[in-house]
Amino acid sequence: MSLPTTSPAASNWRRVLLVLAVAQLLTAIGFSTIFPFLPRYVEHLGSASGAPVLLLVTLVFSVQALAMMLASPVWGALGDRFGRKRMVERAMYSGAITILLMGFAGSAEELVGLRLLQGLTTGVMGASASMVAAAAPRERIGYAMGLMQTALLSGVSVGPVIGGFLEYTLGYRAAFMVTAGLLLTGGLIVTTLVREHFVPPAPSAGRRGLGGFAQALGVVLRTPVVAPLFVVRFLAWTGRSMIIPFLPLLVVALMAGSERAGLVTGLAIGASSAAGTLTSVLLGRLGDRVGLRRVALVCAGLTSLAYLPLAFITSTTALVLLYALTGATIGGVLPTLSALLARVTDRASSGKVYGLDNAVGAGARGVSPIIGGAVVALVAGGAVEPAARAYASVFLAAAGCFALALVMVALLVPARIDATAAAAGHSAAAPGQRTAASGRERS
Repeated sequence: MSLPTTSPAASNWRRVLLVLAVAQLLTAIGFSTIFPFLPRYVEHLGSASGAPVLLLVTLVFSVQALAMMLASPVWGALGDRFGRKRMVERAMYSGAITILLMGFAGSAEELVGLRLLQGLTTGVMGASASMVAAAAPRERIGYAMGLMQTALLSGVSVGPVIGGFLEYTLGYRAAFMVTAGLLLTGGLIVTTLVREHFVPPAPSAGRRGLGGFAQALGVVLRTPVVAPLFVVRFLAWTGRSMIIPFLPLLVVALMAGSERAGLVTGLAIGASSAAGTLTSVLLGRLGDRVGLRRVALVCAGLTSLAYLPLAFITSTTALVLLYALTGATIGGVLPTLSALLARVTDRASSGKVYGLDNAVGAGARGVSPIIGGAVVALVAGGAVEPAARAYASVFLAAAGCFALALVMVALLVPARIDATAAAAGHSAAAPGQRTAASGRERS
């Protein structure tokens, strides 16, 4: 059977990686720009049906993640069939359109509908990861995924600051328009600077339609080590995501409602993202040298330990410093797990693999606020206004997620993966040249 081939995989992967990293940086800035004011925008629009504002705020955040969880595997499979570049462009251009329309929403219900559409049609991170996995040599995949994670965290660290400034100076609509412009720019960069010589797979004799789609995903999930890695990715994303909704409330409780609470919250998030930006590439490159599994184990353990003292903090200074430390250690967890997925799967299935991976991450972002809220409610004991210690208890739950991730990697991800990758690195040049030649012939 003829497999799909992307010639940049061997001949020009560094350029592809750099362009995708720049585009991911722009889209991360764009998507994160709207987060600081999205709840207030819901209140500003109001409900056309009289639904409670709290319900609508919850839906605005949850429907996007849940819709993406359902749609990402479909887009990933289509990428393997029709080309990964098309999927990256689809995600960026549709994101630009839906974000722009959000600025003209007439009610909170319309905003919820647009967020649902956004979740069904976007998924930049998964689409970009699948293209990187198809392009980068396996012995450099840790570095490649680390650079993509750096681009993501860099965008997330500055996006909320830009969003808050735009909303304060120009208003909601202008903020959405600028965000749409950033996503459009990212899409145009990919369209003009990335060349993908994609050869579709030959028609298969297997099942087609939904049955064939499910069969193809089943093949990926039955690949050794893949299912445990997805579970570990879910745990890591859940631990990282459950803190975000409650961090502003913790800061307010620690500062007794000070007007500077928003500034401190932004500083904590920015410091954590900046630390992850610095460590992602370094630890990804280290994983290529000493073993991705080993780096993932160490960093998951350090992340769990770093979260523990945050559950008992009494000052915002300690919060900012320790939260930055967790960002640095997480910078060695998520990209190395993503790189491990590339190591144990076939390039031809990278779209399906990272479509499923994006679904796992979206599912974690959808359920993590529920888990965090349950922990806060349990510790608060029914208090109308929970104390700081109740909000800080979320850090214990996050520490537990990363500790469980550590155990699963140690028990279910074999150490031979690192040994096999090291051996493959010594003989990668010749096969890479053959792949490039094959790609040129098929193009």
